[in-house]
Amino acid sequence: MRHRWEGYVRAVTALHVLVTGATGYIGGRLVPRLLERGHRVRVLVRSPLKLTDVPWRDDVEVVQGDLGDPAAVEEAVRGIDAVYYLVHSMRATGDFDADEARAAHAVADASAAAGVRRIVYLGALHPDGPLSRHLRSRVAVGRILLDSGVPTAVLQAGVVIGSGSASFEMIRQLTDVLPYMPAPRWVRNRIQPIAVRDVLHYLIEALELPPEVSRTFDIGGPDILRYGQMMNGYALEAGLRQRPIASLPVFTPWLASQWVNLVTPIPRALAVPIIESLQYDCVRHESDIDALIPPPDGGLTGYRAAVRLALARMREGAIETSWKDASVSGAPSDPLPSDPEWSGHAVYTDVRERASDAGADDVWRVIEGIGGERGWYSFPLAWALRGWADKLVGGVGLRRGRRHADRLQTGDALDWWRVEHLERGSTVRLRAEMRVPGRAWLELGVRPEGEGSRYWQRAVFFPRGLPGRLYWLAVLPFHGIVFEGMANRIVVEAERAAAARRAGAAVTPGER
Repeated sequence: MRHRWEGYVRAVTALHVLVTGATGYIGGRLVPRLLERGHRVRVLVRSPLKLTDVPWRDDVEVVQGDLGDPAAVEEAVRGIDAVYYLVHSMRATGDFDADEARAAHAVADASAAAGVRRIVYLGALHPDGPLSRHLRSRVAVGRILLDSGVPTAVLQAGVVIGSGSASFEMIRQLTDVLPYMPAPRWVRNRIQPIAVRDVLHYLIEALELPPEVSRTFDIGGPDILRYGQMMNGYALEAGLRQRPIASLPVFTPWLASQWVNLVTPIPRALAVPIIESLQYDCVRHESDIDALIPPPDGGLTGYRAAVRLALARMREGAIETSWKDASVSGAPSDPLPSDPEWSGHAVYTDVRERASDAGADDVWRVIEGIGGERGWYSFPLAWALRGWADKLVGGVGLRRGRRHADRLQTGDALDWWRVEHLERGSTVRLRAEMRVPGRAWLELGVRPEGEGSRYWQRAVFFPRGLPGRLYWLAVLPFHGIVFEGMANRIVVEAERAAAARRAGAAVTPGER
């Protein structure tokens, strides 16, 4: 098979590289750029299904496993020249720091035993002195990797700005939603943001560092700003008025995370580590990296230029990776069991079918375009209330939206769902990531039937104990409204679009 990357200029030294965190925000952007440079890439992922629709899937080696499994790590590093460690826990509670330390030790020990020549770790800028638990964990991971005996570059970055980054999304949503910003005292802290393109530049070039270089490096963009200035810099680039910002001492990190959870799509579990890191000035203490890795052609990207680029990507629907790509902490990750495996288990289903005069392709376009700005084709108030209820208990709510307006891919976040399985043109299965006492899925599909098609949908719920059973009974009366209306409206939309197409008018599913 001819690789799609063959037309690119090869690196001076082609290496065999392992990328951990390849399904994450940075890793998903790094892999194709390493391939462009001519490197051979292996990825270690817990679920290879998440790579199904990734354009570079066929150009990498895939090892299934978890960093917490030493055997999987040993297999992944075998024959590898360099390892990228791009995994961070975003849990707000529990023993995440102990888990991160165990994973770092597993990678460090396996890399040393396998003769790996370079480890590159993306950490975080931090001040000297007391740190939040998440920042302490990142510092500890860096030290473990540095102590491995393998030459290690620990790149400590500030707030990363790019389309789809959690930090940028938090700035964007807070500024878009609130005309006046009551804010914690940390809005006055100094921050040195960095564009995602510059982070990738340093990560890639770190492979060429001399073997005697093994240390931490601070990396950041050319601007040092207060968080409030970053919000108003975004406002100017987005064509909005600058927001008055009042610093309120009563806003503790916990209260601030609840506030961010309620007014933005960022769930509480992700808001906590972001906000904890903002309690300190996060600026470069040294610029030693400049002597070893020159800045990219044209120089480092300024903050407002990075915002401008991110907004352009969003308008074009060309968001390469997103914070939403990571599964929500605490949400179920196991796929829907096959029907025979349900035997002996409590399971509730809601199944609907509708015959349609529209062709299967017309119905599929409506199915694939569901959610986000178009909504769910039934009782919007019920969906909105359920979304707010999920937000109040720390869930993701409905405001995550979708990456692309018309096209889904496996692993995409879709409001409070995750695309678990996709057979384009026929079936999509969504796994719920909202807070429910059990596990829930929603399947939507279409098949040709005569001169038209048959639309079908199935909701599946595995309750967890008595609360799960009571939850299903509580929402059961709404299913006749929500799921019935959903099936009817999707078919109506498809038939309307089919009629318009036959009449020569192009209609987007969901237009009113």
